[in-house]
Amino acid sequence: MKSLATLGNELYSAKTSIPFVGKRRIWYLIAVVVIAGSAALLALVGLTPGIDFKGGSEITVTGLSSPSERPANEVLSKKDMTAGSSVTTMGSSSVRVQTSQLSKERLDSLAGELATAYKTDASNVSATTVGPTWSSDVTKKAARGLVLFFIFVGLLIWAYFRTWKMAVAALLALCHDIVVTVGVYALSGFEVTPATIIGVLTILGYSLYDTVVVFDKIRENTDGFEAQSRSTYAELANLAVNQTFIRSINTSVVGVLPVASLLVVGAFILGAGTLRDIALTLFIGMIAGTLSSIFLATPLLVDLRSREKAIKDQADKVAAARQQRREEAGDDVEELAKIDAAPAASPVTPGHHLGVAAQPKRKKKRR
Repeated sequence: MKSLATLGNELYSAKTSIPFVGKRRIWYLIAVVVIAGSAALLALVGLTPGIDFKGGSEITVTGLSSPSERPANEVLSKKDMTAGSSVTTMGSSSVRVQTSQLSKERLDSLAGELATAYKTDASNVSATTVGPTWSSDVTKKAARGLVLFFIFVGLLIWAYFRTWKMAVAALLALCHDIVVTVGVYALSGFEVTPATIIGVLTILGYSLYDTVVVFDKIRENTDGFEAQSRSTYAELANLAVNQTFIRSINTSVVGVLPVASLLVVGAFILGAGTLRDIALTLFIGMIAGTLSSIFLATPLLVDLRSREKAIKDQADKVAAARQQRREEAGDDVEELAKIDAAPAASPVTPGHHLGVAAQPKRKKKRR
C-alpha cells in the first residue's frame, strides 16, 4: 500500500490521477442527496433556539456533588411551571433550569427554592433573564453577519481571481457546508447559541481557505493554457485538485482531531454548553468544508466556465491535436496508450507552464 507521501508525489506529478472533475455528476448527485437530507432534518426535527434567541429566564445551580434533574423538576411542578420549562445537568457539578420569561420577584423566588431543594448556598445559584427585544436583536445581527460575510467574501474572491465565476463556485460550496452543518446540528438536539453562530462563521472561513488554495493552483496551472494543445481547462483544473488533495486531507485531519477532543470534553465530561455548541459546529463544518472544496468547488467552476468561447476553442484544439497524434501513431498500441493517458499526465516542470515544453539545458563548452 502506498504511503501518503508517495501518493502525494504521484498525484502532484500526475503519475496518478483521481477524476474529481470527470466524475462531477456523481459528486453533484451525492451533494443533492445530502442537502435534501439536511433540509428534511431541519423541517422535521428543527433547530432548538437557545435563550439568547428565544428569550426567557435561566437559573444555574453550581457546586453540586451529584447533580440531578429530579429536585428541579419537583420545584417546577410544585410552582406549576413545567410547561415550556427544561432542566439539564451540566457536567459533574451543575444543573441548568430554563423557563419562560419571569418577573424579578418570581425569578428570585424560584432561585431561592432551587437553592433549598439542592441544599446549597444561595451564592451558588445564578439567575438571568433575556427579554424578547434582546433576543430578536441577537437573531437579526446573526443573520446580518452571515449575509455580510457572503457579500464581502464574494467580492474579495472576484477581485483576487479576476472572475466572478470563481466567487460563485466558492459561495455555492459554502451554501452546501451551511446546510449540512445546520442539518446535522438539528439532529443532535443541541441548542442554537451565539457560540453556534461563531462556529458557523469560523467553518465558513476554514472552507474558503481550502477552496482558495485549490483555485490559486488552478490559476497557476491554467496561466496561458489557450496557447497549448496538450490539456484542456477541465483537465488542468482536475490536476490542480489532485496536486492539493493530500495537503487538504492533512490540514483537515490536523484541524478536526483537536476539535473532536474539544467536543468530547465539552459534551460528555465538562458538560459546558459553549464548548459543546462551538465544537460540534466546527467538527461538522470542517469535514463538510473539506469535502466541498475537493468535490464541489472545482467541478462547479469548470461547469461555469465550460461555455466560454476561449475554453471551447482550446478544447477543440486539444481534441484535434490528439486525433492527429492517433492517426500518426497508427497501430502502435504503446503510443496510443500514451495519447489516451495524456489528459491525466500533465506534470509541472520547473520553469515553465503546463503544456509548454521545457527548454533543454545547454552544455557548457570546454575550453
